[in-house]
Amino acid sequence: MIKHSLLALALASFTVGAAAQPAVDAFSKCLADHTTGKDRKDLARWIFVAMGAHPEMRAIAELAPTAPQESSKTAGELFTRLMVESCPEQARAAVQARGGAAIQAGFNVLGQLAMQELMSDREVAARMGLLEQYVDTAKLQSVLGAR
Repeated sequence: MIKHSLLALALASFTVGAAAQPAVDAFSKCLADHTTGKDRKDLARWIFVAMGAHPEMRAIAELAPTAPQESSKTAGELFTRLMVESCPEQARAAVQARGGAAIQAGFNVLGQLAMQELMSDREVAARMGLLEQYVDTAKLQSVLGAR
């Protein structure tokens, strides 16, 4: 139970900002320094596949039947490599400074990098840009007081 909770805390939630504490910052930096673009895409794939399990996402997330196991295996191996081989000292120091939230903070930074990795793709940016067609800029300007 503790193992599952720690892993879920570390990988599933990217909403808590990274702490300003030096030990947590060092852990976050180590994670970033020891991942490649492929690693970050693998992490984003795992998140995407997990989100595809939500009842409201199933209809739009056409996943191969093997995707959950494959993406979880890859993400688990990445998590293990980072925590055990690449950044064990930084992880230990961060956890001593801030507890389990330090792991979450470090992976928050890595999650942000993973999203940047995807968002830098031209086709993804174009798809994100479709939103502009549906934003009522006049109403938005009235709220923001834009001149």
